[in-house]
Amino acid sequence: MRCYAFNQKEIDDVVSGKFDSTDNPLKNAPHTALSITSETWNHKYSREVAAYPADWLKDYKYWPTVGRVDNAYGDRNLICTCAPIESYSK
Repeated sequence: MRCYAFNQKEIDDVVSGKFDSTDNPLKNAPHTALSITSETWNHKYSREVAAYPADWLKDYKYWPTVGRVDNAYGDRNLICTCAPIESYSK
């Protein structure tokens, strides 16, 4: 339920015009630790909003190691880079 609540708030903020429709925390998620701490920040919203879209995340934040791979295509078409399963049986 928490996930839905903060995603809905982000959606409402875009619809109301609080956030830009093309440059907003929801469209650019996930924000990696590297992107939050980098020297440059070219977004119209704050780093804090990007890092913690909901207050409870300040205690339970998971930092993804990468952003989106090939935008939504990469989210829907995962590729395993593990060694073949046979190599683990030795």
